[in-house]
Amino acid sequence: MATPVDRRDVILERAADLFAKQGVAATTVREIAEAVGILSGSLYHHFASKDDIVDAIVSSFMDDLVTRYDAVMAADADPHGRLVGLVRASIATSADHPHATEIYQNDARYLQADDGPTIVRQSARSVRNAWIQVLEDGAASGAFRNDVPVKVVYPLLRDGLWLTARWFTPTRTYGYDQLAEDYVKVFVDGIAR
Repeated sequence: MATPVDRRDVILERAADLFAKQGVAATTVREIAEAVGILSGSLYHHFASKDDIVDAIVSSFMDDLVTRYDAVMAADADPHGRLVGLVRASIATSADHPHATEIYQNDARYLQADDGPTIVRQSARSVRNAWIQVLEDGAASGAFRNDVPVKVVYPLLRDGLWLTARWFTPTRTYGYDQLAEDYVKVFVDGIAR
């Protein structure tokens, strides 16, 4: 017997693809419904609005990211080890949620607006705080150089990492693990003392 298709999952999958390609604002409910093969009104049996669809996609990504970050922060007291762990956790989460990563990067202002999804704003704050804490701990302990302010280092590291979602396509010979290793060589080792 065939497993029944969960219509909600199909909606999320197709919407994520459209949002990643076109952006949230440019994607209509009608386009999502057409991609799923249902009438626009039928979407509202599963989600109250387009924003609820976006929230479900991005919240899943952010929940996974925060869970992985929490594990990294709890597992290693060494700032260098934690920073490497945050890099690996970020790239692994991006690999598991490629569309949500792109949506988050392309529509971050929309998602983090005061009227945006609360869970996304809280998760974004938690993610930022993890990076800042590790960078400050590393600068204070001498593990990282302290001649460049953390408020400059953090966005450089963040953007270098998350913008890979826009250009990186894994291959058989160069995958996400290799990307993480090379990121560490260039960026993390670049700030290490």
